Amino acid sequence: QVQLVESGGGLVQPGGSLRLSCAASGIIFSINTMGWYRQAPGKQRELVATVTSGGSTNYADSVKGRFTISRDNAKNTVYLQMNSLKPEDTAVYYCNAGGVLTRLVLSDYWGQGTQVTVSS
Repeated sequence: QVQLVESGGGLVQPGGSLRLSCAASGIIFSINTMGWYRQAPGKQRELVATVTSGGSTNYADSVKGRFTISRDNAKNTVYLQMNSLKPEDTAVYYCNAGGVLTRLVLSDYWGQGTQVTVSS
């Protein structure tokens, strides 16, 4: 059984920074793509950033230049460094792992989410 655990969320003032972490645990042979999604109240879940096992990244236009996604393949961990935070970044941030290989089975997994609140 694969489990994703997010950490690093909290309350921060506009212009501040937070670093989110997500660690995948279990008997995992490989993970193709890891990423971050967010969902604000009353809105649909949206992609924030993704990174492949080869290091290719993709960012939502709203976070380009402010957020940086990175990955430690050896630790099956993905990070999201969030700088210059704005109130509109307030949301629950969810970790995603796609193409997870565990004993001849390919599956996608979601973390439980971590709350990020940007407010003065």
